Amino acid sequence: MPEGDTVWRTAHALHAALAGHALVRTDFRVPRLATVDLSGRTVLEVAPRGKHLLTRLEGGLTLHSHLGMEGTWRLAENPSPAPFRPAGKPGSPRAARTRPPLLGGSGPAHQIRVVLTTDGHTATGYRLPLLELVRTAEEFSVVGHLGPDLLGPDWDPAEAERRLLQDADRPLAEALLDQRNLAGIGNVYAAELCFLAHTSPWTPVGSLTQPLLSRLLTVAKRLLEANKDRTVRRTTNGHRADRNLAVYGREHRPCYRCGTPVRTGRYGPPERIRTIWYCPHCQPDPHNN
Repeated sequence: MPEGDTVWRTAHALHAALAGHALVRTDFRVPRLATVDLSGRTVLEVAPRGKHLLTRLEGGLTLHSHLGMEGTWRLAENPSPAPFRPAGKPGSPRAARTRPPLLGGSGPAHQIRVVLTTDGHTATGYRLPLLELVRTAEEFSVVGHLGPDLLGPDWDPAEAERRLLQDADRPLAEALLDQRNLAGIGNVYAAELCFLAHTSPWTPVGSLTQPLLSRLLTVAKRLLEANKDRTVRRTTNGHRADRNLAVYGREHRPCYRCGTPVRTGRYGPPERIRTIWYCPHCQPDPHNN
């Protein structure tokens, strides 16, 4: 599931492949951008902001994308053209040589939302729930609401703590997931952080002691930093493939600490209910739900 570490890794891969190169072809497959052609513009930078991606282009434009729950970007290196030779007789192998199609990535074609091609690489965005063009000078309009970015230069734990405590009665998991408080945490990290804090996901964030809340943010930062270069996310000290995560996705399996079967519950506003994984023994619910 894409979270802040996945987005960071994606942004850095796209930046390494595309930055400094002109787009030779663009193909948008969303209605609002279907007629847009960005070919000829140089990619200046691909930057992450929380769970958002900002692809900045020559001419003051930014392509803003979000991976949502299932989105992904795939990179492919374009094949080098065959060296030029005289065409030869019609029908001969030499005459039939053509450059292969330049479509990178993998997945069903109907899931493609955008294709960006330079001379060297093709970046293909699949299942992107959000894709829009904004003026670079107006990026604040799409990411300005975000809290401090756990993997960004603006990370400020004191500010994140202040924002979390603005609604002291809000359940901890819900408060951590709110990108307006701090940017980069998704459902996986929300579950894992509550477990690591020995705290129920439904505990009001304002009831946490200041040292515990401060330590929670320190651990969140450490985990995302540790995982941003990994293809497989890990929040435990184990090295077994089936023990990378403590509770997320482990319903009915024994807790690593106490052996109690991991459970699932629901949290979040009615219009966006989410599933949370937790250990009922290590993380007793203050409301006895």
